Amino acid sequence: MKKYQLGEFEEIVLLTVGVLYNEAYGVAIKEEIESRLKRKVSVGALQSALRRMEKKGYLDSRQGEANEKRGGKPKRYFTITAYGTEALKYSQDVRTQLWNAIPEVALELKAV
Repeated sequence: MKKYQLGEFEEIVLLTVGVLYNEAYGVAIKEEIESRLKRKVSVGALQSALRRMEKKGYLDSRQGEANEKRGGKPKRYFTITAYGTEALKYSQDVRTQLWNAIPEVALELKAV
């Protein structure tokens, strides 16, 4: 199981990089997660997750063009690698298997 182990936040970030495709850079990823999940994301946590997943081989990055708006600093764009895609597929398969294993009666319970 450890081969493709992703934490929840890592999975969300990886999925969001896929959603944004060629436009996945720090601020865009942060805004997309916050918009879709209605959840605040700290820049530090996001940058740590991106670096960690790049080290694991789940993501690649490239530098964009520098511009004056960013004080001459280029954006770093992220893309999912083949290994990252496998990690996402593995995660999806595990979740699907678990969902399929839940007895229907367990899902019929109502919240009080």
